Amino acid sequence: MLGLKLATDPRWVNIAEKTIEEILVDHAFCEQKAATSGISLIVRFSNYPDVVEQVSPVVAEEWGHFRKVLKELKTRGYELGKQRKDNYVNELQKFTIKGGSMENQLVEALLVCAMIEARSCERFRLLSLNVNDERLKDFYHEFMVSEAGHYRLFIDLAEKYADKDYVKQRWNAFLDYEADLMSRMEYRGDRVH
Repeated sequence: MLGLKLATDPRWVNIAEKTIEEILVDHAFCEQKAATSGISLIVRFSNYPDVVEQVSPVVAEEWGHFRKVLKELKTRGYELGKQRKDNYVNELQKFTIKGGSMENQLVEALLVCAMIEARSCERFRLLSLNVNDERLKDFYHEFMVSEAGHYRLFIDLAEKYADKDYVKQRWNAFLDYEADLMSRMEYRGDRVH
């Protein structure tokens, strides 16, 4: 469904389990950034009613996810700590086509959001299936389902503002770029991306 061209090695879960505190902290910041990105989309593209209407609930949900991960951190005796730089997201941003019409800029922003949600969904799926902690299996299954829905919403929105063939072509380009990016990135068990 997601179309990712380079799957995460399932052994990533084994690495992640050894640093579960770090994964949870990184996950919390990912949710905070997702909420912030949604707000930025709404502010930047406020003259597009579908964006405002459909992204607003995503912002609320992502903020709820942030709070849920914070609660899990607290339950385990962990603290949020300092925010980390997300090299994955920064590299995805570099691939966007700059300039052009507002619709083109919107489509590029939506495709970046869709890619982040797709990779998060894939990683959460791995955790939900393979982590040894039964409580975290359910925890990450819920996040996986949510991220899949967000991914689909961002793709569908992009198709409202550009020709479907163009969106498909750009999405495939993003998929190729992201696969290359993942092949070059350091494999870390303390990061969601």
